[in-house]
Amino acid sequence: MKTTKHVYSKNQGVNIGIDIGKDALDICVYESDLDWQESNTEIGIRRLMKRLSRFGITRLLVEATGGYERALVEAAITQSIPVIIVQPIQVRQFAKAQGVFAKTDKIDARLIAEYGVMLQPQVKALPGKKVRRVKDLLARKRQLNEMRIQELNRSHRAQKITAASHRRLIKLLDKEIAGTNVKLASEIAGISEWQRTYEVICSVPGIGDGVAFTLLGELPELGQLTQRQIAALCGLAPFNRDSGRLKGKRRIRGGRAPIRTVLYMAMLCAIRFNPIIKGFYQKLVALGKHKKVAIIACMRKMMCILNAMVRDDREWQMS
Repeated sequence: MKTTKHVYSKNQGVNIGIDIGKDALDICVYESDLDWQESNTEIGIRRLMKRLSRFGITRLLVEATGGYERALVEAAITQSIPVIIVQPIQVRQFAKAQGVFAKTDKIDARLIAEYGVMLQPQVKALPGKKVRRVKDLLARKRQLNEMRIQELNRSHRAQKITAASHRRLIKLLDKEIAGTNVKLASEIAGISEWQRTYEVICSVPGIGDGVAFTLLGELPELGQLTQRQIAALCGLAPFNRDSGRLKGKRRIRGGRAPIRTVLYMAMLCAIRFNPIIKGFYQKLVALGKHKKVAIIACMRKMMCILNAMVRDDREWQMS
């Protein structure tokens, strides 16, 4: 089954969609109505890059798959091919809007390519190898922390015969987390352009290495955007839910979840030890705001402060 073919002008160039699988890559060159399959291996990717070099590519679109797309993306960047990584949910919603409900790898590759043709997403610079290493370590640290919390919760209701096993595993996870933190510090120290930003972020009372490392790895736009844009990227911008006479509650949604998670924990510390955040929190609570709503507002205020500090290259000042 194929999606409906549309006619577009030639100046849109060539849009290529690739559906990523663990073992195979399904490729669709939309303008040429050409599709084929390659193996998702080093040899297959090398063969694919050689074939793609014949096209004047405007966009090479691939879905985020949690890692299976990485080798292909790195090879494309090396060949100076403009790559766009799209979220699977966006492509699936686009397919539904087109009335396409069938799903195969070949259909998905065509849909990804057509998504690029119709919506023309902007090609953005992807993180370099050093930044990707930091992001990998941050992701691993989150995984280890989640496993530790799960095991700690199990240990609270463990029977005597399994208690020692829980303690050993928690001790091992603590060791792995500490080792990951050491690697993170080493990797970030090796990125000279981040050092000043790191110093500025860590000058804020209540902000430690956990938040600083996450912001450096997950929010490279810090200091380059407006307050509204930074809040939206972090998922801290409230969205209206109004319709006619109905005035719904505004809620935050989307954004980069890892940033939101570490900021929430940091705010629990900041509302105790950071005078400005503490006063802001107490004022909101006194006005009748729910405590969790007040914490979210503090997170948003903190990100706006950090954005201005990094933009102006200015460390924390009490006055």
